[in-house]
Amino acid sequence: MKADWRLSRRSFISAVTGTAISTSLGNLSTGEEVVPFKKAILLGMLPSGMPLRDRIKLAKDVGFDGLEIPPMDEEAAKKLREVAEDVGIELHSIIYGGWHAPLSSADEKVIEAGLEGLKRALHTAKIVGADAVLLVPGIVNAQVRYAECYERSQRNIKRILPIAEELGVTIAVENVWNNFLLSPIEFARYVDEFGSKRLRAYFDVGNIVKFGFPEDWILTLGKRIVKVHLKDFKRDRNEFVMLLEGDVNWKAVRRALLEIGYSGYLTAELSGGNEAYLRDVSARMDKIIKGV
Repeated sequence: MKADWRLSRRSFISAVTGTAISTSLGNLSTGEEVVPFKKAILLGMLPSGMPLRDRIKLAKDVGFDGLEIPPMDEEAAKKLREVAEDVGIELHSIIYGGWHAPLSSADEKVIEAGLEGLKRALHTAKIVGADAVLLVPGIVNAQVRYAECYERSQRNIKRILPIAEELGVTIAVENVWNNFLLSPIEFARYVDEFGSKRLRAYFDVGNIVKFGFPEDWILTLGKRIVKVHLKDFKRDRNEFVMLLEGDVNWKAVRRALLEIGYSGYLTAELSGGNEAYLRDVSARMDKIIKGV
């Protein structure tokens, strides 16, 4: 399928005016803007020493709507879903990754391990009710050329895509520091070439700051984005920092997400901490969502 990252004039006007109407009218009963974002964190950010139910309840109590969880066996997944439903929090995504067994490898044994890991993640998603699995599509390094990474990763993802389509779970390819998909135009083309609604983009705000501008990538990727990770990055220190303390232009990111009509989860991908720390993360995300 040929990639088309450019909007037609009619599509552009429709998208922008539609967004403008929805965001400017807001909530007519209160006069407040209705922002279509929900907050989530990684399960691994919660204190590990606490019982499972207490961990999940803590996430809910400090203001989060959802959790992103790792792949797990069927029994553990069912237990986690039961607890999450009882507490009232959504398990919205599976953070699989794929660094350990990249689908760009020349070794078929590595590929098979990667496909099995991805399949396990997709089945975990189905069990817990998550609608997406995060995938690092491939890695460019001294052993794997860029062109090889592109061709192999697409070919191998296509092997597992029928399972994703059958389960109704989206494989969401993320932009990471893997020396691959280094421009938003190429990222858009890569996604489009699959020709499947079950292969989309997982956009990480902080990962782009080192070599680009998140708001620019968001506007180019547009409707391809199904999930968003929040991190912040300081260019002059070359390191990730706490939300609102780096070089991300959060107001521009927010505007871009609203412009493309993104609605769904913003998931903080940070280090873990205690209740006070998690409340601080939640409050910072509230500021990003409100545009203050």
